[in-house]
Amino acid sequence: MSENTPAELPVVVIGAGPIGLAAAAHLIERGIEPLVLEAGATAGAAVREWSHVRLFSPWAEVVDPAAEKLLAPTGWVRPDGGTYPSGGDWAERYLQPLADVLGERVRYHARVTGVARAGRDRTVDSGRDEQPFTVHVEHTDGREERVLARAVVDASGTWATPNPLGANGLPALGERIHASRITYRVPDLTDPAVRARFAGKRTAVVGTGASAFTALGHLADLAKEEAGTHAVWVLRRGITGSTYGGGEADQLPARGALGLRAKAAVEAGHASALTGFRTAAVEPLHGQVVLVAEDGRRSEPVDQVVVLTGLRPDLSFLSEVRLGLDERLQSPTALAPLIDPNQHSCGTVYPHGANELSHPEEGVYLVGMKSYGRAPTFLAMTGYEQVRSVAAALAGDHEAAARVELTLPETGVCGGAGLFDQPDADRANGGGCCSVPAAPQLITLGAPAPGSSCSTTGGC
Repeated sequence: MSENTPAELPVVVIGAGPIGLAAAAHLIERGIEPLVLEAGATAGAAVREWSHVRLFSPWAEVVDPAAEKLLAPTGWVRPDGGTYPSGGDWAERYLQPLADVLGERVRYHARVTGVARAGRDRTVDSGRDEQPFTVHVEHTDGREERVLARAVVDASGTWATPNPLGANGLPALGERIHASRITYRVPDLTDPAVRARFAGKRTAVVGTGASAFTALGHLADLAKEEAGTHAVWVLRRGITGSTYGGGEADQLPARGALGLRAKAAVEAGHASALTGFRTAAVEPLHGQVVLVAEDGRRSEPVDQVVVLTGLRPDLSFLSEVRLGLDERLQSPTALAPLIDPNQHSCGTVYPHGANELSHPEEGVYLVGMKSYGRAPTFLAMTGYEQVRSVAAALAGDHEAAARVELTLPETGVCGGAGLFDQPDADRANGGGCCSVPAAPQLITLGAPAPGSSCSTTGGC
């Protein structure tokens, strides 16, 4: 297949988002050649899909140090570290310039469809560790390619695989049939076409995280301008003192502000809460749809459904490599206890690196939002620390790989808010502390993930 030895081959990085590009920067700093494969047409393709959402984290916390070193010779100057970028700002003012510096090391329109050991499926032990990885790639022009790699760093995120409406983790009956009325993103109501879908309409918002709070707040603002606009907030649990987050006592002021905004929407009558409602089906009714719960209850008819119930990793193209994943979170086994959302918020996750991210298949790492599996607590700063450690491990510097070089602020950085439409005023009031992963939400770092702690929205 190739005369190259594994040490001469590049490290393939999957995804040209914030963590993937940071991984490339750290590999270059270590003298290792990266090859970044991006399915989209630009850097930060997923981030651009939530470009209207503003991060919780300021610029000072969403620029990777190694990446900044690569950018500096070009004359690039980091924006004011105390200001908060939107997803669009992040992509245009940082991610794309970074990808441009990397040049031909980044390939666009290159979707990874499989990863394996060359000449070995996952069942074969003999000679496995001596073989390079083969990464199967499909291009938008129909070409297929096989890339040999010494290691694979998967930073593809979770943005493309949102959780479905069904409360059991599977799509609700009728969810696919009525897909034209369902979105899994915080709607951008500044877009005239999107605004027209929601103005004067009734919308079900399903979820209880930052993304759901953001959507409720946006719909409440729309209701003040467009008569007949109303949100039905669908919660799988009841409303308790913690439903709206920590409010003014939240260590993440921006997150607390989002919860208070959602609470205000309910109290003002712009949104009504439907509690203890676990959706099993979506049914049509007189030109609208009705959500049906597992206990048989039915929602009022709505025109649109916004599903913001989290994200999950796509592991399908990794089926031929040996991963060690937690059975609940689908994150690396050693990482799972550190990020369990039942125990941790984004500000309490201990910094971690190559040791916690390793798998039985040596040389494969899931990083960034994808490393968190279904946990919504990802921080972008955490992702940058991950790839610093991974690059050190791949360079054989295990002391540096094991060393923690990150101190997280207690306020953390958890997920896009979309709250800072007037950032100067909001900062003066202490709003906006953090970011993704999240999405989707992104992020934390991001990212976004909308609704999670981080890409996004990523969560940043």
